[in-house]
Amino acid sequence: MSKAVPGIPSRAGPDAAYWLGQAGFWIDIAGMRFLIDPYLSDSLARKYAGKVYPHQRLMPIPVAPQDLPRPDAVLITHVHTDHMDPDTLAVLASRFRDLPFVVPAAEERTARERIGRKAEITLVNTGDEVNFGKVELSVLPSAHEMRKQDAGGHDHYLGYGISNGTARIYHSGDTVPFEDLTARLQQFAPDVAFLPINGRDATRAANGVPGNMTLSEAIVLCKTCGIPRLIPHHFGLFDFNTASEADLTMARKKDGYPRIDLPSPLEPISLVSPGSNSAGQK
Repeated sequence: MSKAVPGIPSRAGPDAAYWLGQAGFWIDIAGMRFLIDPYLSDSLARKYAGKVYPHQRLMPIPVAPQDLPRPDAVLITHVHTDHMDPDTLAVLASRFRDLPFVVPAAEERTARERIGRKAEITLVNTGDEVNFGKVELSVLPSAHEMRKQDAGGHDHYLGYGISNGTARIYHSGDTVPFEDLTARLQQFAPDVAFLPINGRDATRAANGVPGNMTLSEAIVLCKTCGIPRLIPHHFGLFDFNTASEADLTMARKKDGYPRIDLPSPLEPISLVSPGSNSAGQK
């Protein structure tokens, strides 16, 4: 039996998101519970000890994977370890033998190695739709500086749209803006977008660290696609790969459209719009 976790209810409550650091979120929506890209270990610090970027945490692990309640599904956007972490996912697969893990079809082999050979893995690609109770999961493409596909046309980087018929949420994984994503987001029309704001540069790219959008690019994407709320992520975990202080200050102070909710670890972010009975109604 899992322990009560401060900030995450033991059972699904009102529609809300809980940040776990980096791109990781716990999301309660329509009574269903989704865990997205959890990195709840120090596996990268061990892997990169003594390297140019040692991957030491700036933010403590907010909750151990063995202490999490059972989600209805775990969504993985791509293979990078801060998104597909074996030290987190294998623990969850061992605790909850029938727990479904949704992963990019292009990464099946690595997913089975990291999560477990007997884990319940659902392979998806851009354009797929998967139902979990009253919630529909829509699969969108991402581009971690570049859009990468395998020989079969399967995207290595994905994002997920989560909808219960009224609330519409989008989690990008790691991505920069690109034309196909903009077109698909305009069609999906999310009320809330979870977007990475750590930016990108030649130095990080030359050392094997692909980047993401800046806060300014995230704001433009929301305005272009008519997305009224922005929840930034992918900052504050590693000193070499976080958002700039200028961008974080802008996020804290910005008024107007889109509304920005800068997350804090395990602090609930309501997905219910003021004055409505459902998340994100416009």
